[in-house]
Amino acid sequence: MADSALAPTAGDRWALFLDIDGTLLEHHKDPTGVVVDDELRDLLANLDRQLDGALALISGRSLASIDTLFQPLRLRAGGLFGIELRLSPDEPAVAAEEPPALATLAERAQAELGHAPNIVIERKGPVLAIHTGPHPDGLEHITRLAKSALPGLPAGYRVVEGNVGVELLPAQALKGDAVHRFMATPPFQGRRPIFIGDDVPDEHAFESVHGLDGISIKVGRPEQATAALHALADVAAVRAWLGDPQFPLLDKLVRREVTAAAQAG
Repeated sequence: MADSALAPTAGDRWALFLDIDGTLLEHHKDPTGVVVDDELRDLLANLDRQLDGALALISGRSLASIDTLFQPLRLRAGGLFGIELRLSPDEPAVAAEEPPALATLAERAQAELGHAPNIVIERKGPVLAIHTGPHPDGLEHITRLAKSALPGLPAGYRVVEGNVGVELLPAQALKGDAVHRFMATPPFQGRRPIFIGDDVPDEHAFESVHGLDGISIKVGRPEQATAALHALADVAAVRAWLGDPQFPLLDKLVRREVTAAAQAG
């Protein structure tokens, strides 16, 4: 039976926000090794038409990376956790710059960790990611290294520990802020948001959509504390739910037990 809080009304119009890695695509130890299949590309294009354009990808990837991944499809998107924001698919992907202190840290990380198996260091302008893959080894050491570097970075930088590595992010890298900026502009304005994500940086977006009478959906890892109120088991379940002819068929969502939110990121 559908949760009464989720029951759609005749006036409901939806806005859809989607994380990419771990939500639409399986995690890969090297983000550049991911490939988008035609089925997913067609699914997103159909949803974008169905929602009159009120669909956006919000990812830790840069806008340029998102465009390369999904080409020739171009969607509204928030790259680098919302630092790079494209409110219209016709806008160019403008890259954010890498601060000199972060560049120095990236070179140090490459020297110390670049030889290690399963470690991938990704420089994304103002964001530095150190990926350990789906079965991380040495994550504790990498986290210590990242945290020890914070005093040398611009004010506001923080370390976010994710499911497959760590990322150093500036203060403005918040997915929930990106959601609010989209929701203040057409075609999102006046709609009810749905956010689907799988990792710690998605927690801020879950909290944000709650404040907008929206739907939060956590993918996988049922034991992980989260602010999300609903769940889908894995990437395959996300794609099946999004592809349902009656999307959003809300009674197919699993209601989570309310737990303490993971640290927002």
